[in-house]
Amino acid sequence: MTNVIPIARSERGKERGKERKKACIVALHCSLGSGRQWKALADELGRSHPFIAPDISGYGAQACALDLPLTLAEEVRCLSGTLNEAEGPIHLIGHSYGGAIAFKIATASPFAHRARSLTLIEPVLPTLLCESDADRRLHARFAEVARDVSEDLWNGSALEAIDKFVEFWNGSGPQDPLPASARLRMIERADKLAFDFTAAFAEQNVPIAAASLRVPTLLFSGGLSPYLTQRIVQRLGAIMDCAEIQHLPAAGHMLPLTHASSVNPAIARHIARADELAGVPLAAEAVPAEAVSGAEG
Repeated sequence: MTNVIPIARSERGKERGKERKKACIVALHCSLGSGRQWKALADELGRSHPFIAPDISGYGAQACALDLPLTLAEEVRCLSGTLNEAEGPIHLIGHSYGGAIAFKIATASPFAHRARSLTLIEPVLPTLLCESDADRRLHARFAEVARDVSEDLWNGSALEAIDKFVEFWNGSGPQDPLPASARLRMIERADKLAFDFTAAFAEQNVPIAAASLRVPTLLFSGGLSPYLTQRIVQRLGAIMDCAEIQHLPAAGHMLPLTHASSVNPAIARHIARADELAGVPLAAEAVPAEAVSGAEG
């Protein structure tokens, strides 16, 4: 006769469950942005979770950094102080280049074991697109944009570099001129773009890392974005067992800002589900010791 073992959470399991519920949200912005990008999301989620939106090296308060990162691993090291300040598990959110860094944190960093959930909004992981002829053409086109922008920066033509960068990321969306104030802010931070491109193209083995990911993952893409990032999201969704894709046909690459009314509630639900899953006891915790010993006898 098969022994039926009753499921009951031990006191130790309860304590671990409480620990799992304590999680900090870490949100990483796009290139040429800053942590202020996440103000609306912080207002919404900051009431239930600690919320940290650091400036990536070279931007915002970190604009004066001397040793700028050339790899995603170096970007993670630059953020290590912030990540160490975030107690307990972390919910990672990243947009564009910040999405590439968030992916690196969740898959290959000293902080990977702390990731409770991952949200990637059109992450810039171009080396994922090196497996088929069609995808390689997207990779080559993005490499061409990176070369053109970087050459303009090296030649001191920051304004031309910004125009090429913005034109690419506008995709098939409206090519509205940037406000003068926004252009000025971008020009002040433009030099970091060459480093961001270098780090994105230096990241290898992305498919293997994606396939190994076991945390709940939410992926966003916009129908007006460059097809490069739409395709990256499609590929990640096909590789990951734990991923959900949300595609917004009328949104462009800046969807966390332009479509915050759709994106932010979805992120909130994703984080809530991840917290609920973390509260479910593991089998070893759920079985009282006396039940186990009785079954063995």
